[in-house]
Amino acid sequence: MSQAKVYVIHENEAWVEPLRAAFATRGLPFEEWFLDQGTLNLAEAPPEGVFYNRMSASSHTRGHRFAPEYNGCVLAWLENHGRRLVNSSRALQLEVSKVAQYSALESRGIRTPRTVAAVGRRQIIEAARGFDGPFITKHNRAGKGLGVRLFSTLEGLAGYVDGPEFEASVDGVTLVQEYIQAPEPFITRLEFVGGRLVYAVRVDTSEGFELCPAEACRTVEKGAPADAKPANLFTVLPDFHHPLVEPYAAFLAANDIEIAGIEFIVDDKGEAYTYDINTNTNYNAEAEVAAGLPGGGMSAIADFLCTELARETGSRFSCVQAAE
Repeated sequence: MSQAKVYVIHENEAWVEPLRAAFATRGLPFEEWFLDQGTLNLAEAPPEGVFYNRMSASSHTRGHRFAPEYNGCVLAWLENHGRRLVNSSRALQLEVSKVAQYSALESRGIRTPRTVAAVGRRQIIEAARGFDGPFITKHNRAGKGLGVRLFSTLEGLAGYVDGPEFEASVDGVTLVQEYIQAPEPFITRLEFVGGRLVYAVRVDTSEGFELCPAEACRTVEKGAPADAKPANLFTVLPDFHHPLVEPYAAFLAANDIEIAGIEFIVDDKGEAYTYDINTNTNYNAEAEVAAGLPGGGMSAIADFLCTELARETGSRFSCVQAAE
């Protein structure tokens, strides 16, 4: 019988590198399933182990257009066989649809920005007519700030929608959403592992809406010297308290999500609006080191998966990080 192990389901090599390192320091047996394409024999049973789903809504930007659909097939297969799955098919459903996210959040009493979903260019413009102040557009299946644009007039939106720079959402659904004006240019992201808050991170939004924390996402500002380092926009807040922490934990549990980052923004009246859930969450290593948490998020994931593997197999496998 083959050894039970952790299976990491993904489609982005760069985003898994820190997790590989965390596994290696623990001697944790694992295997990666890179699901950009492949075959699935439904007559066969999956191997034993713990399966960690970290499929991304932005997979199409890396040439993996149907990775989420293939991932959905694999998750259904795993669930049918009763395998231990971290971030289930429900997590995937929320990952690839902001409409699904907002509906699920609102059902738990968690405030989201006023949003209208539109299919068709004319319909995007019609949807915006119901907004009095500034509004943004964004993709329903997104990630990395895809399709996020700020408008103050219908004329500006119409020029964009009818122009060559218009970027359609990969699923055809564009969201028109009220713009939440924050007193200061930042948002807050809460990182959960095993349903528990690991830490929060403050993210500077003064340079735009592409807020991916992974090292692979960082870019040098235009016009900077060739040897310039990209600015770090992330500040870890280890000891974080907020009224949303408990509702978020309850929301994740109700939707079978065990590892995720959830983002909110606070307006000038002190009202918090939740606008994004990332079930393939990444972490900013530089910010973690600055906060005295080297390995932070990925170490927490490795520990959690190690504990789950030991529980699933009934083994006494040690989940303690090896000394360097």
